[in-house]
Amino acid sequence: MILLIVILAISLVAFVYFVGIYNGLVALRERVKQAWSNIDVLLKQRHDELPKLVDTCRQYMQYEQATLEKVMQARAAVHQARDAGNVAALGGAEQQLRVGLGQLFALAENYPQLKANESFQQLQSRISALEESIADRREFYNEQVQLNNTRIDQFPDLLIARRYGFGAKALLEFDAGEKADVDVGALFRS
Repeated sequence: MILLIVILAISLVAFVYFVGIYNGLVALRERVKQAWSNIDVLLKQRHDELPKLVDTCRQYMQYEQATLEKVMQARAAVHQARDAGNVAALGGAEQQLRVGLGQLFALAENYPQLKANESFQQLQSRISALEESIADRREFYNEQVQLNNTRIDQFPDLLIARRYGFGAKALLEFDAGEKADVDVGALFRS
């Protein structure tokens, strides 16, 4: 009888321990999803703002069509990578978009009427704020991914992670020059 009670107690403790690990892994997976969702919302907002910015610039920058096209192509690449959920491709596409935006805002310096345009100023401010938010959310996402990836590689969590399909997630990384927060507004504070 005592042996049965001991076996039941050990089984109960093992079950509670298993449930705790499993639920912890589920919570981490959901935090990664939530962090990605937060980035996705900001990317969609910026995606919607960029055509307005390009149209506003097109009115003043007749000789800079190549730069405007570069921004729109990069925007499409970001959209494609985001829709596919390809974090690695998104990092590369984001880099191209940020380079294109940097060139666009640098060229805008040569067009005083454009810089004075209220719509341009609002769009520039909005995109700058979105860029800062994306950088903050990227940092939070990468923290959650790091926690997830560490936990699924630790014993005994890895046994449950492998058995129930908890996998590693990809970090959202940019090149070294792109890791700093972007402040496109700084180009206009001279």
